[in-house]
Amino acid sequence: MTTVDYSIPSIHCNHCAHTITMELRELDGVKSVQVSPDAKRAVITFEDPANEEKIKALLAEIAYPVAG
Repeated sequence: MTTVDYSIPSIHCNHCAHTITMELRELDGVKSVQVSPDAKRAVITFEDPANEEKIKALLAEIAYPVAG
């Protein structure tokens, strides 16, 4: 399993965090999602078939792109 910690500047509130969590949990291979609106960060643990490319693409698609 792999864990990533992404900076997501467009997170503003708990609703944003909930949206990100629910969308990522539907991606096959994602095991856990922890989103902090205060820190504007998401920590995601995943395994195959999920990968960083798929996760970043999904976040961009739902208007929460990863910084950098």
